[in-house]
Amino acid sequence: MNLAVRDIRCHRGRFVQTCLGLGLLLAVVMSMGGIYRGLVADALAILEATSADVWVVQQGTSGPFAATSRMPEDLKYRIRAVPGVSQASPLSFQNIQLERFGEPFRFFLVGYEPGGLGGPPAIVEGRGIGQKHYELVADRAMGLAVGERLAIAGDVYTVVGLTRKMVSSSGDPVAWVTLEDAQKIQFKEDNNAIRNNRVRIADRVARKGLPPVQAEQASALAEELTGSTHIVNTVVARLAPGAEPARVRAGIDRWNHLRAISDEEQTTILTEGMIKKAKMQLGLFRAILLVISGVIISLIIYTSTLDKIRTIATLKLIGAKNRVIVGLILQQSILMGVIAYAIGYVLITLTQEKFPRRVELLATDLRMLFLIVVVICVAASMVGIRKALKVEAADALSS
Repeated sequence: MNLAVRDIRCHRGRFVQTCLGLGLLLAVVMSMGGIYRGLVADALAILEATSADVWVVQQGTSGPFAATSRMPEDLKYRIRAVPGVSQASPLSFQNIQLERFGEPFRFFLVGYEPGGLGGPPAIVEGRGIGQKHYELVADRAMGLAVGERLAIAGDVYTVVGLTRKMVSSSGDPVAWVTLEDAQKIQFKEDNNAIRNNRVRIADRVARKGLPPVQAEQASALAEELTGSTHIVNTVVARLAPGAEPARVRAGIDRWNHLRAISDEEQTTILTEGMIKKAKMQLGLFRAILLVISGVIISLIIYTSTLDKIRTIATLKLIGAKNRVIVGLILQQSILMGVIAYAIGYVLITLTQEKFPRRVELLATDLRMLFLIVVVICVAASMVGIRKALKVEAADALSS
């Protein structure tokens, strides 16, 4: 019989408890890796669903996700006229928080032109937006059903379709409405604000001492300009086959008030800028927990070796070679790590969907972690092996 297995059977309780404790630690390590991958997936969800080659934003900003970007909607016509651009669509982004059933209800709202870029990706239930106003496509994470109604900014929207796993970089589920509805929600003032704004404009015009006709025209023009809702956060473009992305972006950048960002640059902004610190923090916690796991395995193997001093001495007395002793300790250590890894994997798999944020378990990450656990087990067993090799055969005869 294998000596390692036989010894584990003799100390079954301690071995099982240790494996369970290590399994919990490794489950936390796996969850942290999955949370980081989930952060990346969440940050890139809208970017990948849009499938744009160029993101045109306000000059001097890294918008529309990492910074505020506001620009006139009619810039879409100028961008469509740029050589190499096959399609260009304006988009509006905003965070919405409502009170629903007495609790905060938060989501990320995207306004898009039906038939253009930036609309909802694969719809898992219902249909896409088919009317110009008051229809909404929501992610399942919002907890809404097809046909349900939701009041936003004084209007009632009907949920006509549902998507899955579409969230913003902050983890809020995404909903889509038409661009016109989104602009109304974001920029349209209520009646009291409009009335106050008219009084303020009329008062400012009156101070200029203009004739009545000119004063009335100036007031109307000022009200039209300040009350316009035709504002977007970005215009996304898809390039024609064979177009040179760098040349197209350079052509757009020549307008001093615009910045053209490639899809790759936008990915870097989202992953390196917005979630870099979260990545570093999660990585540090993972490293700390792996070190703790190694220390625990070392202590368990060392104390187990101390308990087996007389047994090891007896083995040496009957002629057992050092490699038998080394194999006994090394096999126990590796077996402990493998069982703990299996326990951790089962736990995180069962609880993966219970986390409030997405947890992405990638096979490459899990394989790498398994190799790290095996290396830690081998390194941790060296403490016990060193102690065992110092045991003399004569110790078996001592009282």
